Amino acid sequence: QETTPAPATTEAAAIEVQDYGIGAVDAPVQITEYLSFTCPHCEHFHAEVYPKLKAEYIDTGKVRLTYHEVYFDRYGLWAAMMARCGGEMRYFGITDIIYDTQKDWAASDDPSVVVENLKKIGRTAGMDDATLDACMKDGAMADALVTHFEANMKADGVEGTPTFFINGTKHSNMSYEDMKALIDAELAK
Repeated sequence: QETTPAPATTEAAAIEVQDYGIGAVDAPVQITEYLSFTCPHCEHFHAEVYPKLKAEYIDTGKVRLTYHEVYFDRYGLWAAMMARCGGEMRYFGITDIIYDTQKDWAASDDPSVVVENLKKIGRTAGMDDATLDACMKDGAMADALVTHFEANMKADGVEGTPTFFINGTKHSNMSYEDMKALIDAELAK
């Protein structure tokens, strides 16, 4: 019994990349954040603005926040692959850890150290080494993620991170107060 392996191109085409979101799917305010897991400004937003946004708007059903990952470097791509490894259920918990520990896991010039640091985060989230290895070595998924991010960035005219789309209107990085004013204006419509 011989089985012919499917050509790799078919497999890559079959991978559908999903952008994960948090909050009510039908929330009146939809925010898309273009972010990089290695971007210090994204880390700052995550530390300072996101907790307030989550408590006041996401957890109350007024806002849905969807992440569009951007990979400016391989470390950012690897972090995304690890974060996605646990599926949507674990994704936001893992991205919290990625940002909270960004200065630690991404600090090395040695790629193997960075991979090991990311695996430690994955283990903290309950994944085993076999699962993590499979996710981190999935070349077809890596290609699909890069294709997806490049198409999104081009379509939306995004040049840097973080960039936000609040109900379709593009905004650069901002304080919580500024974001709150924009959300409240949308909610008042």
